[in-house]
Amino acid sequence: MKVTEILSNEHKNVLKSVELLERECKKLEDGKSIDKDFWGKIIDFVKNYNDKFHHAKEEDILFKEFNKAAEEGCVHCNPVEQMLYEHNQGRNFVKGMEQAIKNNDKEKLIENARGYCQLLQEHIFKEDNVLYPMVDEVLNDDIKKEILEKFKQTEREKKKDKNNALNFIKN
Repeated sequence: MKVTEILSNEHKNVLKSVELLERECKKLEDGKSIDKDFWGKIIDFVKNYNDKFHHAKEEDILFKEFNKAAEEGCVHCNPVEQMLYEHNQGRNFVKGMEQAIKNNDKEKLIENARGYCQLLQEHIFKEDNVLYPMVDEVLNDDIKKEILEKFKQTEREKKKDKNNALNFIKN
């Protein structure tokens, strides 16, 4: 499997979490109180799967290699800085959700969750349709093999976190 296919497949799991968030926001908007159990689990998913697992592959491995290629003049533009900015925006939305839960503030919770959902949908579209095709075109096969090996190492190191997170979205 190609490096970018692995990441795109992981995006499908991220988008499942977005669907769950959107459904829970709708329930809050319809008058339901904050289900702290759900919100704790979804935030745990986001932190462990999206950030520690998926973003570890992107930020610590793929983006670094792509930046090297960009520095060598192999690309006409480099979207990595924007992708990193959006990862940080997502982390800020998560912090906002955590604060809103602590304060029992439904409006702020909905605002941050909806912002996070919209950001992720747009962000994933950009990665899948802009960045990843650039990666496939620019990085040579030897670099891609190195990245795959590093991805396998990340899989081994974070297997438990990944599996625990995936159990949540599959139930």
